[in-house]
Amino acid sequence: MDVIEYLEKNYGITARDRTLYRDAFTHASYINESREETGDYERLEFIGDAVVEIWVSNKLFHHKPEISEGRMTTMRSQLVCEKSLASFLKQMDLPRFIRLGAGEIKNHGRERESLQADVFEALMGAIYVDLGFEEVSRVLDKVITIVDTPEAAGVVDYKTKLQELVQADSRRVLQYVVLNETGTSNNPLFEIGCYLDDVLMGTGKEHSKKKAEQLAAREALNKLAL
Repeated sequence: MDVIEYLEKNYGITARDRTLYRDAFTHASYINESREETGDYERLEFIGDAVVEIWVSNKLFHHKPEISEGRMTTMRSQLVCEKSLASFLKQMDLPRFIRLGAGEIKNHGRERESLQADVFEALMGAIYVDLGFEEVSRVLDKVITIVDTPEAAGVVDYKTKLQELVQADSRRVLQYVVLNETGTSNNPLFEIGCYLDDVLMGTGKEHSKKKAEQLAAREALNKLAL
């Protein structure tokens, strides 16, 4: 399965210009070592950076309850920082599709947060150029969870935090299960349970499975911290 097939299957993206998505996952080192006629992700990253920032700004501005200007500025900077953008690409399970030259592969290029962040922005740039801002917004709604709490000014990947806590003991099993699905096919509501060793530790309800999983993981973390 190539990246375009993966995006269509898992995120409902129907590409019009497949070249854009190929370029979004192509590092300059790949072009230098390959005879394939292709572009790299740098131009798409440029526009994707702006697209992601305006999407985040819009979400923060319309957040309920309202967030102060200073708080929005802080949260936006954390949501669009390199570490966060890289975490979004990993959450989507996309680093494996990045095309690199042999030297970059040897230097573990796919694991570098800076490169992952660039590719995430390039992908959003490709979607924007190909399908428009509405499609970018639909995808980002599935990927980014904005949490405004005193302990988390910005994005918190609760699933990763919980996994890191649990993996200290390799005998423990962590899994997420769909407990209920309601709503319509166009606007489903998922209830997800977070189980640790078959014990229900947390639940979450959201219109995307990924967001519901994040909420369930957050509740589980709070219980484990007690």
